[in-house]
Amino acid sequence: MPGAEQIWTIVVGGGSGERFGRPKQYETLGDGRRVIDVARDTAAGVSDGVVVVVPAADAEGEGGVAGGSTRSGSVRAGLAVVPADATIICVHDAARPLADAALFGRVIDAVVAGADAAIPGVAVTDTVKIVHGGVVVSTPDRSTLVAVQTPQAFRAEVLRSAHRCDPDATDDAALVEQMGGTVVVVDGDADNRKVTRPDDLDWARQRWSERR
Repeated sequence: MPGAEQIWTIVVGGGSGERFGRPKQYETLGDGRRVIDVARDTAAGVSDGVVVVVPAADAEGEGGVAGGSTRSGSVRAGLAVVPADATIICVHDAARPLADAALFGRVIDAVVAGADAAIPGVAVTDTVKIVHGGVVVSTPDRSTLVAVQTPQAFRAEVLRSAHRCDPDATDDAALVEQMGGTVVVVDGDADNRKVTRPDDLDWARQRWSERR
């Protein structure tokens, strides 16, 4: 990574796992390593520092900070302890444990090159419909669509500005878009699948074992 940059990563694992049925970030992938451990270790390998955000009850035991009531609130909790001299901040979901160093490198490099933010995206292969009240109102051209992943990288001052008024969004790049920032897309990774349901965890465990 460029020596002039100070890169920090916020690993967001503050959810209760309601859809999963239990806190998925603490499930094991293999070799005794948990989903959150793998995500944190990968981030640590490409960052000058890592902040892990977890449920409030787990913060002390996990050596992390207590998350908020929303994802954006959890990111802000992490931002509050990222040093002021950080120049690039990555935000990564703990539930994507198979993101690798190369993916982190692509988003960081894009910010170094001048973007306000960089996000990984993969092509959408299904036809997508926009629906209102159960009725299809339009069919966007899927060649213009990408499915967005994390890690996402940001100029530090841009991310801090985007969160200044305590907004909420499903990802941080959306907040940068709303303030008129430049968000670029880099190649994502099909293996960077989010663990949302138990079958996603089964798949991740299989892929993890194949990598060992």
